[in-house]
Amino acid sequence: MTPEEFRRAGHALIEAIAAYREELGTGALPVQATVRPGEIRARLPREAPEQPETADAIWADVETVLKPGITHWQHPSFFGYFPANAALGSVLGDLLSSGLGVIGLSWQSAPALTELEMTVLAWMQQLLGLDAAFSGVIQDTASTASLVALLCARERTTDYLGAGGGLQTAPAPLVVYTSAQAHSSIEKAAVLAGFGRHHVRSVPTDGQFALDPAALATLIAADRRAGLVPCAVVATTGTTATTAMDPIASIADIARRERLWLHVDSAMAGAGMMLPELRHHWAGIGQADSIIVNAHKWLGAVFDCTLYYVRDPEHLVRVMSTNPSYLQSAVDGDVVNYRDWGVPLGRRFRALKLWYLLRLEGAERLRARLRRDLANAQWLARTLAALPHWEIVAPVALQTVCVRHAPPGLDAAEVDAHTQAWAARLNASGAAYVTPARVDGRWMVRLSVGAELTERVHVEALVASLTDVTRRP
Repeated sequence: MTPEEFRRAGHALIEAIAAYREELGTGALPVQATVRPGEIRARLPREAPEQPETADAIWADVETVLKPGITHWQHPSFFGYFPANAALGSVLGDLLSSGLGVIGLSWQSAPALTELEMTVLAWMQQLLGLDAAFSGVIQDTASTASLVALLCARERTTDYLGAGGGLQTAPAPLVVYTSAQAHSSIEKAAVLAGFGRHHVRSVPTDGQFALDPAALATLIAADRRAGLVPCAVVATTGTTATTAMDPIASIADIARRERLWLHVDSAMAGAGMMLPELRHHWAGIGQADSIIVNAHKWLGAVFDCTLYYVRDPEHLVRVMSTNPSYLQSAVDGDVVNYRDWGVPLGRRFRALKLWYLLRLEGAERLRARLRRDLANAQWLARTLAALPHWEIVAPVALQTVCVRHAPPGLDAAEVDAHTQAWAARLNASGAAYVTPARVDGRWMVRLSVGAELTERVHVEALVASLTDVTRRP
């Protein structure tokens, strides 16, 4: 493709994306994908084309083959999982990153990539109220960042056994502690970091589904008596199922006393810390060793863009560094080489999509959108709580409302079956998309408010849809 061909096709593609977002705004599209397993693949050729095809032909297939297979995360009636906003301003930054086609192997390979990343991370650090003791890097996802955090915890506790015989030469097994409500990626990271699933402790939670510090202290004491080595604790602000807020300050006190690495998973709730009125949920955050915030969730940066802040960047570099001769340069002692701050050697120009978002939206407008979502979630909770047979099953700490519809005369098992059935009916209707989840062994449904296009009218329509699908079998 020549630059001129790219120019023509690119203009058409931008127009098509803009038209798609406008179509989403009308609410005309069903939120959930309407295809059956294997249907899309059956409509695609079995062999790659031998001759060039036109951009128009490719887009025609997007419309007729791919589009029916898309669950529309940017739809104003998307209330599933978590917000994964891809603000159009950030889309422009992501397109520019791809168009420039640079790779950050080192500062020298792309100086602007490194220094813009340092800048936007400092901007976000200020906006989130984090103190200057932290240093940041953009990782791809929270899963990767949590793996890096546990690798750093492992190496600090073992005095860098990874540089020698590894965990196979450790005198005793190391243990990781995290809430029973923590994201599944924490257990996966612990397994990949060599701790072993048997050495990941699921700490009981309190009545608000937050990690119980007393239970944490009890587990640590029991493991020490058993000859094990407590290594790290992962606290969560904004757990996946209920957006519960673990008490960071109390956990930090235990971590400091027991010499544990404290990693705070704030993937979902982190964006909310741009609002001063939410920062009480982050009390004690300054004592963390590492923190993650997903800019690609509620904030609006295009996936993937995880902000990873650490208190001791020198330790991170010692654990993660690689320095082959072909990447060495005369300025290495004066610059940041982000290849030594994570798993991959090469890195995309991810900072551009966050830079574009912050500059085109501005912090004030972003805060206003977050406050809108919080207000809509509170309205939704109040409205449903006032209706017969609806229960709010967890505190509404952020923008997720956890609900259960329990008609009289049904036992717990029957309510669970009813919950899964009405959620499936709602999703199949195309009117909205929600996600069921199990908490304390019972099914409930998460109503996650926060898509960029979601306004009060869409939340009101959700209430009408919920009333309808729970009334009919």
